Amino acid sequence: AEVRLSRRRWAVVLLFSSYSLCNAFQWIQYGSVNNVFVRFYGVSTFAIDWLSMCYMLTYIPLLFPVAWLLDKRGLRPIALAGSALNGLGAWVKLGSLKPHLFAVTVLGQVVCSVAQVFILGMPSRIASVWFGPREVSTACSLAVFGNQLGIALGFLVPPVLVPNVEDEEKLAYHISIMFFMTAGVATALFILVVIVFKEKPPHPPSHAQALIQSRPPEEYSYVRSILRLLRNTNFMLLMVTYGLNTGCFYSLSTLLNRMVIQHYPGEEVNAGRIGLTIVLSGMVGALISGIWLDRTKTYKQTTVVVYIMSLVGMVVYTFTLSLGLLWVLFVTAGALGFFMTGYLPLGFEFAAELTYPESEGTSSGLINVSAQIFGIAFTISQGQIMDHFGTKAGNLFLCSFLFLGTIMTAFIKADLRRQQANLESEQT
Repeated sequence: AEVRLSRRRWAVVLLFSSYSLCNAFQWIQYGSVNNVFVRFYGVSTFAIDWLSMCYMLTYIPLLFPVAWLLDKRGLRPIALAGSALNGLGAWVKLGSLKPHLFAVTVLGQVVCSVAQVFILGMPSRIASVWFGPREVSTACSLAVFGNQLGIALGFLVPPVLVPNVEDEEKLAYHISIMFFMTAGVATALFILVVIVFKEKPPHPPSHAQALIQSRPPEEYSYVRSILRLLRNTNFMLLMVTYGLNTGCFYSLSTLLNRMVIQHYPGEEVNAGRIGLTIVLSGMVGALISGIWLDRTKTYKQTTVVVYIMSLVGMVVYTFTLSLGLLWVLFVTAGALGFFMTGYLPLGFEFAAELTYPESEGTSSGLINVSAQIFGIAFTISQGQIMDHFGTKAGNLFLCSFLFLGTIMTAFIKADLRRQQANLESEQT
């Protein structure tokens, strides 16, 4: 088949990145003002934490049916479903503007968490289907970029839109502004997906993608594909190490407001800014790592270095949190975010290399399941450790698992199958 790049590819990846941003914003919008929603709804901090953790919990049982749909129906139906559910969840939340309607906000968040299942496995699939071999990692980074920017805005915007005021009606008014803005943006993005998002370009963008598209559909079996992935030792090691790193990030993001308020009372806005700093620096790290991979193809070496630096950043953050100096906390949190969230596209692209020609949606889905499982376990465990032994003990708990992940990453072999397929096709 003729290999040619489509100009529409940038519109597709940016649109995906945008509705992924909106969904990620809704994930963290409660956690970044945890104490405000605890008082408004009259529930425990653990109940508000579950509004974030339900994203992780929903993903685990729904991954396999959604990954199967992605393989059978393709990118466009999954994109439509993800953006539609994201908008629906945002509108449901508008029905929860009274203290006794906590169950309605839970329902809206659960709908958004289902939307996330249709979003998280897409970056490496979009990159492979639409982009050439010299830009595929950069494209994957851009796709992940939107999710990270959404988390950043989720830390920054809610403390500004929802101030910690005593009057219940005023608080409900401020919350309604945030919910209306989110619903409006989500609806506009769904309309754009209907108009702009296409299944695939007219011509395959790479020789590796041309080989996959030329394969007869009857030769492919979803169950056999999963079994092959589970027998791939290098992929299984990556799945666990990705889960450990990303699970630590999920736990840190969910509990950040509680950590900062404990050491810096009344600093809700700065807690949001610290979260913003973590994610913004991580977005820079993600883009740099994507461009670096496209230039060097050094997947194994880059992953090991970034993992080690994530561990170092977490240790430094742990011991600077209680110093009483906010500016130091901003610096250490930024360094941590640069490597910890910069690792996300590395994991997606390394998995795509190790598992070619299996579907990128399936490999991404499996490593995301690992991340959700570890995220739930770490968030609950770290929250309990913080309640009983303090924030330092909770953060050291995460450091120990990052250390384990670093050791396991060193044992992954760089079996770059997708690169080999492109090289062989070009030589032929």
